[in-house]
Amino acid sequence: MFKKFQIHLLDNFPHLKNQKILLALSGGLDSCVLLSLCLKQGLNISIAHCNFQLRGKDSEEDALWIKKLADKNKLECKLKRFNTEVYAKNKKISIQMAARKLRYDWFDELSVKHNYEAILVGHHADDVIETFMINVIRGSGLNGLVGIPKTRDKIIRPLLPFTKIEISNYAKKYNIKWREDSSNGKTDYLRNALRHKVIPNWKAIYSNFHNQFSTTLVHLEQAKVALDFVIEDFKTNYFIKSEKQIKISVDKLKLLKPIDFYLHALFIKYGFENVKDLNQLLKSQSGKQLFSKTHRLVKDRSNLLLIELIGNNHKIYTIDRNIKNIQTPISLKFGIKTKLKIDCRKVACFNKKLLKFPLTLRKWNKSDYFYPNGLNGKKKLSKYFKDEKFSLIDKENQWILCSGDDIIWIIGKRVDSRYLLDQNALDKWLIKYDV
Repeated sequence: MFKKFQIHLLDNFPHLKNQKILLALSGGLDSCVLLSLCLKQGLNISIAHCNFQLRGKDSEEDALWIKKLADKNKLECKLKRFNTEVYAKNKKISIQMAARKLRYDWFDELSVKHNYEAILVGHHADDVIETFMINVIRGSGLNGLVGIPKTRDKIIRPLLPFTKIEISNYAKKYNIKWREDSSNGKTDYLRNALRHKVIPNWKAIYSNFHNQFSTTLVHLEQAKVALDFVIEDFKTNYFIKSEKQIKISVDKLKLLKPIDFYLHALFIKYGFENVKDLNQLLKSQSGKQLFSKTHRLVKDRSNLLLIELIGNNHKIYTIDRNIKNIQTPISLKFGIKTKLKIDCRKVACFNKKLLKFPLTLRKWNKSDYFYPNGLNGKKKLSKYFKDEKFSLIDKENQWILCSGDDIIWIIGKRVDSRYLLDQNALDKWLIKYDV
């Protein structure tokens, strides 16, 4: 097995020989064999062990045993105790998910603090099979069926080509000691049930199970590469990016077949998992929206608008009489001298004596109205937006400048006639909007 391990490292991770490495050591068979292989290979490793405090005295004894193992091999050892059950309860996630999150967050923290260039974990070929089956049961898409990746950021899994039997035989041959986790024998967890009840029966029925399964995974990985190429090509051509949003043609989306498959592949990255909702959005009227934890997807006429959620800005900003400029939330300059004509949409001229300070800068409300320059009488702002063909996003991004309760300027668009001052008047106050 060691020779196979050497070849695997040389072919896939040749850089490891010159890197500072953190090895995740649970104390179980797999990680202890990985430690032995890395020591034989002469890699520059340190050890990290997580005490999740889930097995009482056994958890504490695991940590002590690992510290002695590290001292014996003259290895730097990082130990950390986690209150996993409390964390899981607070985050409303399973114990398994909590342990995983705590574990990898800590590894990332250590890698930054101590300049570790790689983090080795002990997943092997049997783990890949179990993960595949779990994802099949959960109805996963293609991403969940391609197995466990060899690498993810700094995480490297050097034992993926090796079966549990190979690892066990290596441990017996070289008299490697490890700590047995009694919870691994329980079958109330799905993974353990598959490990002890399902997979052994499959292996008994078909002796070449591992090899054929590996071949199937290769085919799935190739299919995923092909799909990723198609998806990225579609995004390159039809995900039109601007500063605040991505615009996608509904007609182009409808050409994709099978559409459910592509909708999932295109939008899962942004947190949209329900294909039925995505399909319904394509057919809905303008203004319909879907929300994920990170993004908003809006139907806007013949397009979808994908917008990152950064918090709705309903804050009201005040502008004092003597202020010269502001940069937040937009750039405005006050009391400027300009040769620009007053009807330039980026410059507005007001009778300062009529203004009530402080002025306010805010987003629009449905009850808003103003007296547009050039028209007789007042007009609802919603009607103005409709007439000017504002999109939903345009309306959300529009800033309004007010004096008291009165709108004086739809910034960059239209001035209220009640406050407009003739360009030739002596007492004029100009505001410039810098886009």
